[in-house]
Amino acid sequence: MNICHVNLASGYHGGENQTLQLIKQQIKLGYNLTVVANPQSPFCDRVSELNCRVVPAKHYLLQHGKAVTADCQLIHVHEGRAIYWAWLQHKLHGIPYLVTRRIDNPLKRKWLSTQAYSHAAVLVGLSNEIAARIRDAYPQQQVEIIPSSPVSYPVDNRQLAQIRERFADKFLVIHGANMLKHKGFDVTIGAAKLLEHRTPDVHFALLGDGKQRAELEQQAAGLSNVSFVGKQSNMGDWFAAADLLVHPSYSEGLGSVILEAMGSGLPVIGARAGGIPDIIEHQRSGLLIEPGDAKGLAEAIEQIRTDSELRDVLAAGRAAKLQDFLIENTAQRYATLYSQISA
Repeated sequence: MNICHVNLASGYHGGENQTLQLIKQQIKLGYNLTVVANPQSPFCDRVSELNCRVVPAKHYLLQHGKAVTADCQLIHVHEGRAIYWAWLQHKLHGIPYLVTRRIDNPLKRKWLSTQAYSHAAVLVGLSNEIAARIRDAYPQQQVEIIPSSPVSYPVDNRQLAQIRERFADKFLVIHGANMLKHKGFDVTIGAAKLLEHRTPDVHFALLGDGKQRAELEQQAAGLSNVSFVGKQSNMGDWFAAADLLVHPSYSEGLGSVILEAMGSGLPVIGARAGGIPDIIEHQRSGLLIEPGDAKGLAEAIEQIRTDSELRDVLAAGRAAKLQDFLIENTAQRYATLYSQISA
């Protein structure tokens, strides 16, 4: 198949990582790929290392020559602004396009956004929650659910040893995300306050950075069981060193870091919000708490820390659950949609 992927993001986050994962799998399967990417982004640098054609575009108004998609059966959109690029290319040259939406926010109904979503051949949501939001806004459109796949990370034994030495004799709980309000770091800090003296061997490492960090540091001031370690590029080392991952978001498209932690063998606790329940089946593949419930999070952490039988149940459950998210399966589901659109 000849496919054109479009991601115009300037940064590199979970969505870009997942797009790269799909592209690598499709190259492995023999696809001929064109990738339209922001030349200032790490994503563009990484796809440039792969066996595909890269078309640099800083803005969705650029690079609309017919030759860009002349040999492509369709365009696959992976990021917000990219949908406008695909819509314009469709209007100019008749190329159909598919949209993968990764966030669970309500869809905007501005004119350009409405045009772009209404003319897509298929709209894909990563989770049931995202798909429901899409159907609310565009009930006449075909909507499918195809989740992300977990990315595996290498482990550097030297860095792993350093992390373990730093948190020696601690039950290490990690929370990794951009420090934005909806990611629920305040809930994690609330749980840390409850456990500081009650369960002093539990330590929280907050992995990430962002505009809310200063406020969160004020909330955690004086706590002996919380460390702000900043944004990390060696997530494999942290997954290997930790005992538990928590992700108590108030909203979440799916929760790729949860999948990654599960794939690394970590037990997980998440909030019953957005697409997280698509991944975590309560007391089967992980534990769920209500959004904003710091007390519930603290109790769930203690439960996993002390109950070895529960940890065994969750280990078996997450191994079974991960089968639904393997890149081989998600790539095949996209292939089915590609064939349908092409026909």
